[in-house]
Amino acid sequence: MKTLFLSMLLAAGLMTVGLAQPKSPVGLQLYSFRAQFPKDVPGTLAKVRAMGFREVELAGTYGMAPEEFRKLLEKNGLKPISTGASFEDLENNVPKVLAEAKALGVKYVMCAWIPHNGDKFTLNDAKRAVDVFHTAGKLLKDNGLSFCYHIHGYEFQPHENGTFFDYLVENLDAKYVNFEMDVFWVKHPGQDPIALLKKYPGRFPLMHLKDRKPGTPGNDTGHVDVESNVAIGKGDLGIAEIMKQAKKSGVKHYFIEDESSRSMEQMPESVAYLREVM
Repeated sequence: MKTLFLSMLLAAGLMTVGLAQPKSPVGLQLYSFRAQFPKDVPGTLAKVRAMGFREVELAGTYGMAPEEFRKLLEKNGLKPISTGASFEDLENNVPKVLAEAKALGVKYVMCAWIPHNGDKFTLNDAKRAVDVFHTAGKLLKDNGLSFCYHIHGYEFQPHENGTFFDYLVENLDAKYVNFEMDVFWVKHPGQDPIALLKKYPGRFPLMHLKDRKPGTPGNDTGHVDVESNVAIGKGDLGIAEIMKQAKKSGVKHYFIEDESSRSMEQMPESVAYLREVM
């Protein structure tokens, strides 16, 4: 009986420690736990809270109505900052995007992919994106929301004296469209996140933090083996130095995104590292 009592006390103590986990200095992109959410939405959100996260970026609602998912976030003390929208909806159904964003209570809407054929990104693809993003971005701004396009690597394919990303920045009005820097997808095609932040200050209000296994070969296709994602601080991106510049360049919200199958195990290590460097 005494042993049972002591075991109960220990379990209660461990639960208290979990609830009292220090606040994470950054948010979480919920896509990191895409394998866990379909099995247990409430339980996974509880784990997100226990890891110390308070801000999140959404990647769907796992079959729940947006209003119900928002209530579940609130129950767990998680503030939704941004949510994803497909290029197709931004092109054809902005009212749907607006309604979902309002129901979820976010400040930002982001798009993570511009349609293009194969691995080749063309000027026509970029022009189409400028047209769609400007129209959607203005409608979102008129309704109190901010729109960002999430960099995914292929935008750094060469164009004239620079890249297609340069073309996008130069042709998208900052009043209506800005960007979410995914540091992995800047580094992977051979670019420098720090240099890009310095070149375009104020254009990156959102940032995805992830790290890359040293020795991973880069490319500019937007595709990679997700198992190349390692705990932040264990890779070759130089996250600490990127963070220093990000603060100077106007990044407002940061989200860890770990796409590997080890994301649940690696996440506490990533948060601990960021607590040390921020």
